[in-house]
Amino acid sequence: MSSIRYVSKSVVRALSNKGTIQRIEPTPWDLQFLPLGPIQKGLLFHKPNHQQETKTLITHLKDSLSRTLDFFPPLAGRLATVQHGDETTSFSIDCNNTGALFVHAVAEGVRTSDITQLVHDPCVYSFFPLNGIKNIEATSKPILAVQVTELDDGIFIGCTINHSVSDGMSFWHFLNSWSEISCGSVDLSKPPVFERSFLNGTVDVPIHIPNSQVKQIHNESIPLPLQEKVLHFTKENIAELKAKANAEAGSDNISSLQALLAHIWRSIFRTKHLDPNEEISHRLTVGVRPRLQSQLPKQYFGNAVQFGNLTLKAGELLEGGLGSVSLQMNKMVAAHTEEKLKNFLMLWPKSPRLITTSMVNATSALNAIGSHRYAVYGNDFGWGRPIALRSGPGNKFNGMIVVCPGVEDGSIDIEACLLPETLRALASDQDFMGANML
Repeated sequence: MSSIRYVSKSVVRALSNKGTIQRIEPTPWDLQFLPLGPIQKGLLFHKPNHQQETKTLITHLKDSLSRTLDFFPPLAGRLATVQHGDETTSFSIDCNNTGALFVHAVAEGVRTSDITQLVHDPCVYSFFPLNGIKNIEATSKPILAVQVTELDDGIFIGCTINHSVSDGMSFWHFLNSWSEISCGSVDLSKPPVFERSFLNGTVDVPIHIPNSQVKQIHNESIPLPLQEKVLHFTKENIAELKAKANAEAGSDNISSLQALLAHIWRSIFRTKHLDPNEEISHRLTVGVRPRLQSQLPKQYFGNAVQFGNLTLKAGELLEGGLGSVSLQMNKMVAAHTEEKLKNFLMLWPKSPRLITTSMVNATSALNAIGSHRYAVYGNDFGWGRPIALRSGPGNKFNGMIVVCPGVEDGSIDIEACLLPETLRALASDQDFMGANML
């Protein structure tokens, strides 16, 4: 296994620290993620063609990050807490410009070809900072941490952002903005929106969380990641699955992603040979921004996702066919109306329900997160576009399915974290292998 050498660690603060935003009150969508780990995504690049000194490149990335933080004050801050007399705690984002962590490292003996292979290379996890922490620890840990790792023939930029501050959409909004500034822009083409007027009349802030739940977060251990593999689906693979699902269901409403997730769900549990009456679930994140368009702009920065859940008996899942399962998933997503979303916001503070590791680390469920619509491969920091996307070890539990855009237009990569025997069984499943490349 390759070794990693840390060259330097430093703190990067917003350049001007204008102080236009001093404090942000988290929403229920933010607070529910306190027990989990941060979002960890990284981009792999070829080394610059020009013989730019590494020191100059690192300095440029730090300087451009500092200028980018001017537009994203929460990412240079920390979580703040207040203890209340009713045995509860409230959280807020203190935009105090304490700064983000910046790490420069070298992975000797690692080449880009080691990372681009579909079989996960464990060394990738060492390319990310703040491994093994929980979101609640941002009272003392950075909300944002970046690690730039030099490979023999490439550069890997790994980013860790607290999931109680940002969802996947906001994560990539920040990365897109940093690359934009890195390429010479002075202002952002899509500035973030931090205003939370949609809470007015619905949620009283700050939200109080019982101390018993806060204590449970600190006591809960983080499971070690299992075996991980990237499953690649081409544009043609996905189109065939979508056409098959809609034809079987007599519908034209099933999306490409719904057909793909239903296919993966059925394939994984087909290998387990379960009792037909055993109940199994598929949880997936439902994006809120397009469902609250009048109140939540696309550039809203924060969490705007809600978990949906579909539970079927094993017999229904396997015997119903791709179309039936895909259609039920479609209906579950469609049920997340504006009324349902607002009810969640209104009711959650009265009885907070945090997403714990024990809830997502279940053998009888799949958890799908991420999106194939994120703007990933346009991130050019000044020497070319990325050639691969990889994730860190955060939130990698048994049954975790991470959806990512593939390098080729219209393709999708699935980062599957599963038991080794499940991955081996999938590789022997002809129906599954026929619809994708392992």
